Amino acid sequence: MIIYRLATLTDVAQLHELETLHVNAELSSYDPSLQAQGLSRGQLESLIEQHWIMLALNEQTIIGYVIAAKWSFFAKQSLYQKMIALLPNINISQGQFPVKVTIANSCQYGPIWIDQQYRGQGIFAKLVDGLASKVKINVRFLVAYIAEDNERSFKAHTQYADMQVVDYFSFQQRDFYLLIKAV
Repeated sequence: MIIYRLATLTDVAQLHELETLHVNAELSSYDPSLQAQGLSRGQLESLIEQHWIMLALNEQTIIGYVIAAKWSFFAKQSLYQKMIALLPNINISQGQFPVKVTIANSCQYGPIWIDQQYRGQGIFAKLVDGLASKVKINVRFLVAYIAEDNERSFKAHTQYADMQVVDYFSFQQRDFYLLIKAV
């Protein structure tokens, strides 16, 4: 049976192994020239203690996870600086009134990873919903970016995670959708 819960420090070793194994495999499936560095143990510990990592587990094995972080966590990286600069231009309709998206009422969402043998079983939506239920105490919106050429992720986020496209931007010769989910 698959269970969903927030990560604890006892999950760091397994999460770090998954980050190391899968971050470049996911990127290179879209562009073989891309390489990334997975999150370090220290970064994972910080995310667990100060932010959010929602897990899907089969027995004691992590089969999926999704991360959400306050903007301060990634704010030194230029891609996130670009996203933060776009926030003041975004208003989301909630009820009769538009709500301005800010760094105070939103957080950065992603990445999300699900083991290939478990994909297509509804885990994606349950991870996102579980994460949303935890972050809504602190923020009103999850903000994500998806590369334009990542059709599978775009479809999953817009169809199964209830995210809406609010902007489109270019960064380092790649194009990205900016998506938001109200929580």
